Amino acid sequence: MLKIDSVTKKFFPGTNNERVALRRLSLSLVEGDFVTVIGSNGAGKSTLLNVIAGRYRAEEGAVLIDDLDVSQLPEHRRARWVSRVFQDPMAGTSPHLTIEENLAIAFHRGKSRGLRMAVTKDRRDVFREALATLELGLEDRLQLRVGMLSGGQRQALSLLMATYLEPSILLLDEHTAALDPSRAELITRLTKEAVERHNLTALMVTHNMHQAIELGNRLIMMHEGEIVLEVDEERKRTTTPENLLAEFGRIKGASLSDRTLLD
Repeated sequence: MLKIDSVTKKFFPGTNNERVALRRLSLSLVEGDFVTVIGSNGAGKSTLLNVIAGRYRAEEGAVLIDDLDVSQLPEHRRARWVSRVFQDPMAGTSPHLTIEENLAIAFHRGKSRGLRMAVTKDRRDVFREALATLELGLEDRLQLRVGMLSGGQRQALSLLMATYLEPSILLLDEHTAALDPSRAELITRLTKEAVERHNLTALMVTHNMHQAIELGNRLIMMHEGEIVLEVDEERKRTTTPENLLAEFGRIKGASLSDRTLLD
């Protein structure tokens, strides 16, 4: 489903400021895998998502989705396979368009477009049904401009838009980090339900160790552009944040008081 093969990504290559963000990193996800990604700041977590999405091009290695090498495709061409929810609730929606107009854009994501009605009566019924799963009452506010929604409501809408057409790969980039605890808990639950409902293949970056353990069937830890630890489904059931932090310290000699790995 997703294969990252020996990918290296550098910033400012060939200069005194050259920085290697990913070092010959390899990772494979099969259909239905939900992998959570943790690591210290600067570990390369978001860079990994950007390389998969096509926002960054890797200097070495390949990215394959559904056995197709997409390494040279730009971000907009990969949109037919890849959906993403960002940390910033404002990044995944258009504030000047209505809820139904945003959903209409999501409906046509990665498809060819022509002259036709973006929102029809039948499609509104579909939108209402989908919005009802968010339990926020948005199904009765289709004509409301998205800029009027709270951050939590916008993030819930972003999540719905990202999962609407059941993408091959769902990328979640610390998508609950900017929310208050109650809204973060809601988005976490909605994420779990959406992934299970559609049997999505997902990769989620988080700084919240409890969230990383609770969600998904696999966990990886990154440090300095490399995967330094992989935890499978069986081991994940008995893993604790303390175990992970101790493992990080053992592998890389990091201080166990390093709070950047904790929520």
